[in-house]
Amino acid sequence: MAPPTKGKPPTKGAKRILVENVATVNFYRNMALAACILYCVLTPIFYYDNLGPTIIFLNILVISGYIGCYQMLKYISRPHYTAENQLIDPGLDLNMEGGMGEHVKDIVILLSITHVLAIISNYFWFLLLLFPLRACWLLWTNILGPWFFQPAPEETEQDEKKRKKKMKRM
Repeated sequence: MAPPTKGKPPTKGAKRILVENVATVNFYRNMALAACILYCVLTPIFYYDNLGPTIIFLNILVISGYIGCYQMLKYISRPHYTAENQLIDPGLDLNMEGGMGEHVKDIVILLSITHVLAIISNYFWFLLLLFPLRACWLLWTNILGPWFFQPAPEETEQDEKKRKKKMKRM
């Protein structure tokens, strides 16, 4: 195990973040397109008789999820330039651990896996139920759990003085 380094952790340069963001957006766009094309080509060929309104609705729902995630990734990684076309801000780092980009990429991965596996069986559409479970888990671990189980505030020096003063009065 390496000893901890002193000082602040190294950061990425703005141009490197910009290049990685473009590559990340393109990768997840291509993943979504590949899964969507695979499903939309193979399903009507092999399972035309099983295409009902529910399956079509789920397919439209997943495609809407792809579009929403793609737009979100593009929006949060949007760079800002000066009037002289110099980079001011590369946008949010999509490859940062624990960031918003990570959650959006997880959604694209789950949608793609569900879409491809739904070619095999329609029961794989139930994987979409992992979304509310993941949302509840994130809500509990990041907001509700820490709020419910935060330690009681410690007594400050002023509180201690008030307590002593009250004891003297009694």
